[in-house]
Amino acid sequence: MSETPTTPPPLPGTPNSHGQGGQGGARGPQPTIGELIARISENISGLIQGEIDLAKAKGKRMVTNLGLGAALLGAAGVLALFAFGILLGGIVRLLALALPLWASYLIVAFVLFIIVAILALLGVKRLKKGRSDVPAPQEGLRSSAETVKSAVASGLRKGGEAL
Repeated sequence: MSETPTTPPPLPGTPNSHGQGGQGGARGPQPTIGELIARISENISGLIQGEIDLAKAKGKRMVTNLGLGAALLGAAGVLALFAFGILLGGIVRLLALALPLWASYLIVAFVLFIIVAILALLGVKRLKKGRSDVPAPQEGLRSSAETVKSAVASGLRKGGEAL
């Protein structure tokens, strides 16, 4: 039995023995490097524009949600303030069962002023602490400028030594 050598079929996209593409059809001319770079540039521009549009859409949705959330929290705060007033009125009425009404109002007001004083002192303390941690961008810029100047000077000195 004689074996005849067989050639493997051409790979897709490579020309076969007839000069045609491996898929049986003739391909058009190859794009130039300039055309390929233009296509890449267009694709990148489209991708960037798509990302910008997506960020805008997400931003609009976020602002809408934040606005609605802030409105709901504002309404809850107003209602809580009214509820607190009613609660204080109930406490005054409860104390009025054992004391005169005017004394009940004074006791409730005194307790509220103590709470207000404590909260105010804590708030002032936090504000002072917050002010002490204020960043000073001028100092950071000066430090960075000095670092750059010293690096440039060092590079110039080393460059001068090499000559």
